[in-house]
Amino acid sequence: MAGAFTSFLSGMLLCGLLLHAVFKVDKPSKKPNFIIILADDIGWGDLDANHPEGKANNTPYLNMMADQGLRLTDFHSPASTCSPSRAAILTGRYGLRNGVTHNFAVDSVAGLPLSEVTLPQLLQKVGYYTAMIGKWHLGHNGQYSPTNRGFDYYLGIPYSNDMGCTDIPGYNLPQCLPCNGSETQVFRLKRNVQGGCYSKVGLPLIENSSIMEQPLDLWTLTEKYKSAAVRIIHNARERGQPYLLYIALAHMHVPLAPPRTPSAAYHPDDIRVYSASLRDMDSLVGAVKSASDDTDKDNTLIWFTGDNGPWEEKCQYAGHVGPFIGKWQTNRGGGSAKRTTWEGGHRVPTVVYWPGRIPANTTSSALLRCHYVETTLNPSETGMDIFPTLLSLAGMTPLSDRCYDGIDATNVLLYAEQTGHEFLFHPNSGAAGKFGDLQTVRTGRHKAFYITGAAEACGGATGRQQLHDPPLIFDLERDEAEETPLKVGTPEYQAVVERISRRREELLWDIATDKSVSAADYSTDGSAAPCCDPRQAVCRCPTLG
Repeated sequence: MAGAFTSFLSGMLLCGLLLHAVFKVDKPSKKPNFIIILADDIGWGDLDANHPEGKANNTPYLNMMADQGLRLTDFHSPASTCSPSRAAILTGRYGLRNGVTHNFAVDSVAGLPLSEVTLPQLLQKVGYYTAMIGKWHLGHNGQYSPTNRGFDYYLGIPYSNDMGCTDIPGYNLPQCLPCNGSETQVFRLKRNVQGGCYSKVGLPLIENSSIMEQPLDLWTLTEKYKSAAVRIIHNARERGQPYLLYIALAHMHVPLAPPRTPSAAYHPDDIRVYSASLRDMDSLVGAVKSASDDTDKDNTLIWFTGDNGPWEEKCQYAGHVGPFIGKWQTNRGGGSAKRTTWEGGHRVPTVVYWPGRIPANTTSSALLRCHYVETTLNPSETGMDIFPTLLSLAGMTPLSDRCYDGIDATNVLLYAEQTGHEFLFHPNSGAAGKFGDLQTVRTGRHKAFYITGAAEACGGATGRQQLHDPPLIFDLERDEAEETPLKVGTPEYQAVVERISRRREELLWDIATDKSVSAADYSTDGSAAPCCDPRQAVCRCPTLG
């Protein structure tokens, strides 16, 4: 009992340290603008700048941002799948605290629990204009929609771009059929036999609370997003109001829809489809950067990152994990990809750009992410750190009635400090075990697996779930491919396992006794699916013919 109480006090102390870290930051004279660009299913190896020896030229604008800003090489998404990662980024809290541990569906009746307070809600309180473009995936009905969770404006798809049919499908594996416009609408959600493609409800494009297009045209989506982003940036400048612009891209999630020109007609098996889509994504990033530079260059921070790693089972339409191939697992089936806690599932390419504030052409290996407390030298970073960092730069402090898991990384960004998380906790996101289980723990160069398993790989192999007691421990500095675990019983192993096991128990106890934990409602109902006109096949907007 005494040991548990000591662990509880230690966990509370850790949680408190997060909010009271001492920083030497000199705050901007006026509130800065923030642009968060979140790519979907992107691999660490998809960023050219992560391969300086390579010859690829798929991300020239992101390369330029890296040259003029900061590249974070040990940055991690809060989870390895869509909804949990996005919820953690916007709340600064683990899924075990904010309630979102797996994805919401087309017919979900709810979303991110209403007890959770989002980053845009807090920034609105200090005068920010808040806008979102792109994939929400945190609930689309009524009070769960983006404009009811802190955004003044919203344009985008309420969930993933494969969660609905389109008239001209993009590239996917298996290839999905177009919407069936001839049959009468039977309002029910059903996946057809063709590899899980949604066929009964068209993919909607929503502006604020209205469906503007259903099914939307995937091939015009990049230009729609680009135009909206540039307009928002220029309008905010004209108002003289600081802004948060959150752009949650459809890239690089399937179906891919790269620009179609007479000189770019790709066969479905053409490996150039993914590269062309990367360049399309990069062109959108470049347009946003250009608009920002033209309006308020010295007062705008742009943070590009990803929600999780590649969807490996999509083969030639999936991204690249770089050296983080999870070889221990791939030797046994499955892969290092989204939905797993192997490095390829959560280590994501990240670039932060702020001319005049962030030193140019710098690289940080600080361990950043959306995570838990204590800080130390030369660890990693996480997406949950976006929340407290932007609040700090805006002159705000997080709410005092709840525990947060991110840390303020301002000094990492502005002063090249190599200070980040001493411990990172990677939750299960669907490949093996119970949703939200803390499968993996990272401290410094070492990473311990209590549960292993893998999502489906290209070709169909799937790694089965295995429990490990004692855990597998890898030294990422010597073995970034996660191939050979340390031998149990060696002094190095014993020192690491004792530290990691203690902190894992403390976090679990902290969450178990946290009175601010939320619970998400994952119930579904066919009538909850967004529908422009139920009388039309696939809810087709009548004005579109």
